[in-house]
Amino acid sequence: MEDKKNKFLFPLIVMASMFFLLGFITTMNNSLINYLRDAFRLNEVEKQLPNTFFYGAYILSIPVGYLLNRIGYKNGVLTGLGLVSLGFFLCIPGVAAGYYGFLCAVSVFAIGVVLLQVAANPYVNALGTPETAASRLTLTNALNSLATVIAPLFVSILIVSANTGGASDPKTVQGPFAGIGIATLVIVVIMFFLKLPEIKEGDPAEGVVSKVKSSAYKYPHMWLGSLAIFFYMGVEIGIPSFFADYSAKLHFSFDGEMRTKLLAYYWAGLMVDRVAGIFILRKYSARTILSFNAICGAVMLLLSLVLGSMGMDKVALVLFLGTGLMHSIMWPCIYNLALEDLGPHSKVGSGVIATSVIGAAILPIMMGGIQKSVGLIVAISCLFIYYAYITFFAVKGSKIRS
Repeated sequence: MEDKKNKFLFPLIVMASMFFLLGFITTMNNSLINYLRDAFRLNEVEKQLPNTFFYGAYILSIPVGYLLNRIGYKNGVLTGLGLVSLGFFLCIPGVAAGYYGFLCAVSVFAIGVVLLQVAANPYVNALGTPETAASRLTLTNALNSLATVIAPLFVSILIVSANTGGASDPKTVQGPFAGIGIATLVIVVIMFFLKLPEIKEGDPAEGVVSKVKSSAYKYPHMWLGSLAIFFYMGVEIGIPSFFADYSAKLHFSFDGEMRTKLLAYYWAGLMVDRVAGIFILRKYSARTILSFNAICGAVMLLLSLVLGSMGMDKVALVLFLGTGLMHSIMWPCIYNLALEDLGPHSKVGSGVIATSVIGAAILPIMMGGIQKSVGLIVAISCLFIYYAYITFFAVKGSKIRS
């Protein structure tokens, strides 16, 4: 048993570093929304397009799952990292060409992120016993969350605050993005020479399943979990995407740099509770923790809206950002429950589940349309629907097998 743990320790560390990179890129993209709105003079719908182009790439997750079956995890990670590096380099001429040129470059590194995401989650899930899978995913997601705290500060210090002349200049992203492209390229070279164990279909590390169905598509709980990821992305991305407008409604006049720094507290909430979740998930089931967090997140959001309408602006703002604590371990819990019992179909199942990350591309822009036509509070209230479904999946949907 000890030998097996040692065998999996190094690849787990490597995958944890991948989660850090994923978290950094994802949050950096989201943190740039309000900066780009000012730089390119965008409306409520247009400013959400970076999410649409970035998360829209997850529509490729199912074919990526099949691709991983053919080329393996390591080659999948190398290809993903290569595309990430290329995408960031393309952002340099892309941003000079205008908003849509920039978005096209974003879509390139987004495809790389999809490859990394689809490869990393089932690989971590398989690096040990099924009983501790949720805890391992939470551990790697804690590093993901650390990156989400650093990324807004990166955007604030190197991009937003670099505009000393007052007006936002989109070309400010070129230098930092070139740095990320170079750093990722270095990681590609290092990864090329690393030896990672290839976990094949049917490997006992994936767990022994007594009754394996003929296809991943025949597991109802996988589809229900995929929908839970779809709504979870609306929750996780919805809060920071609408933070600027909500804080303005609460009568705070934050500049772009301050807004970006404050968002670091939201992502820090995810990090803190994910670290705690490593230990909590060894005592309580993923279903219990997921349902508890979804209900508490909804309650905190409701209190924020109610207290904000009563003039208690500071408390409302803290509660709004504090939902990050509740969002912290939703992803690993949903992912683990959705992959439960899939056995040799885990790679394809992971592709199906990862496709639903497009919720972050669809839901915020839909909410932006609602904000434009009906109002901000109605748009934010859509999050209650997302919380409700996540609670259903935790309590009931994750148990359905036929």
